[in-house]
Amino acid sequence: MADAVDEVLAQWARERPDLDARPMGVIGRISRAHLVLNRELKDFFAARGLEGWEFDVLATLRRSGAPYELTAGALLKAAMVTSGAITNRIDRLEARGLAERIRDTGDRRSVRIRLTAEGLALVDEVVGLHVANEDRLLAALEPADRDRLAGLLRTLLESLGDTSLR
Repeated sequence: MADAVDEVLAQWARERPDLDARPMGVIGRISRAHLVLNRELKDFFAARGLEGWEFDVLATLRRSGAPYELTAGALLKAAMVTSGAITNRIDRLEARGLAERIRDTGDRRSVRIRLTAEGLALVDEVVGLHVANEDRLLAALEPADRDRLAGLLRTLLESLGDTSLR
């Protein structure tokens, strides 16, 4: 069975047989998978009254452990967005009552972002459903293939300098 990228590669092979276009096959498939998966995740979160970025911030706070709070700087690194974007996201989550700003008692210049009880309940309700949805999206791959793919992608990301959230 062929996918859309196979057609692109066949066209390049016909038009430029001197060109080894195999890298396009990998990058093209990663890009297309990203688009398809993002659409699926957007629909999943929308059905639960969330945007993907909202879940990302809530989940980041939740997995940080009790008391489910981080500095804005730590959230910024985890989200890989601009400082203005993270400020806007925190503002919007705060307006929805899902997160709150807490003055750091050790450093009054620093602010910590904490899940509210409502935010904690929401992320705990959605995360299991989210994992089940991701399992559904990967159903075409056997567990060993999923592990192999995850390892290959980890190697690629490490080679590109994406090694840690810290």
